[in-house]
Formats: sequence, structure tokens, C-alpha cells
Amino acid sequence: MTDTSVSNALALRASALGFDALRDNLPSTDPHHPSPDAVTIARRLTELSALITDLADEVLLRSAEHGLEGRSAPATVGFAAAIRPACEAASALGAVALRLSDLDQEEHLHGPLGAKDRRTAERPLLDSALGIARGALRETAESLRVAAATVSLPSLRTQAALLRSVAAASPPRSLPPAAVSAAAPQNRMARGR
Repeated sequence: MTDTSVSNALALRASALGFDALRDNLPSTDPHHPSPDAVTIARRLTELSALITDLADEVLLRSAEHGLEGRSAPATVGFAAAIRPACEAASALGAVALRLSDLDQEEHLHGPLGAKDRRTAERPLLDSALGIARGALRETAESLRVAAATVSLPSLRTQAALLRSVAAASPPRSLPPAAVSAAAPQNRMARGR
């Protein structure tokens, strides 16, 4: 694996985009939209599980590589820090999936009579859990974006070296004629008056 700040920043940003896309695909908590269904939630949970696995793989690969060198890269820390909020989102989606599965089972056992009322009664709980998942996914993506920005910033040594090389490469400039005349003493009479 090539450890460059550009490739690390791109990998972190790409991961953030994946979490943003998943957040945008969560069912709406608007009461005018239909209640989420178990299949949709299970799909989102599967997508989230793949994203969490990707984060863990990034941490594993980078840790193994940097472990040989005896150091830890900031990108590794960025990927690792994003795992916690991502798992919080998975927990919230798991709670929604469990409750929807229970509702489906109750409907199967007791028939459709009263099923709509039970789902309506559960809607605030489902919406709350979806809100938690949405917030945790936002936190995950933001954490990855902050890590990408941190990784892509040049170090202070690099910045100082760039400033020295620019200063050494550019010769001193002479002042433009307007600046020279403006710098002339004011008590001197100009010709032509």
C-alpha cells in the first residue's frame, strides 16, 4: 500500500461518501410517508455492515503495514475513529429490524386484524431509532471528512520548506516606477508646473 497523503485523503473521503449515500437512503421519518418495512431496513443494514467491514479492513491493512515500520498513520486513526459511530448506526438499525420482524410475526400469528394499529403505535419508536441511525451516519461521515482534511494538510516542515524554496527561487523585485516616484521626497519641485 502506498502511504501518501493524497491517496489517504481520497480513501477517507470515498468512505465518507458511502456513509452519506446510506444515510440518504434510509426510510423517511415523515409521518406522511409509509412506515419502514423489514426488507428495506435489512438491505440498509447489509449495506452498513459492508461499509463497517471496509473501515475495519482499512484499519487492518494500514495497521499491519505501519506496524512493521513502528508507527501509526493519521489515516489509520481516522478510519478507526469512524467505526464507533458506524456501529451505533448499525445498532439503531438492528433495533428497527428487530421490532419490524416482531410486528411481522405478530401479524402472521394474529392475522391482519389490528396490525395497522400496532404498526401505527410503533411508529414513534421506529422513527426515533431511524433518527439515531441517521445522526450516527452523519457523525461517521463527518469524522472521515475531518480525518481526510487533517491527512491532506501538509506538515509544518513541508510548508516551511516550500516557503524557503519559493523565496530562494524568486529574485528580489525592483519597485515599479510609480512606487519610486511616490517614494521621492515631497519638497522637491516637479518640472513642468
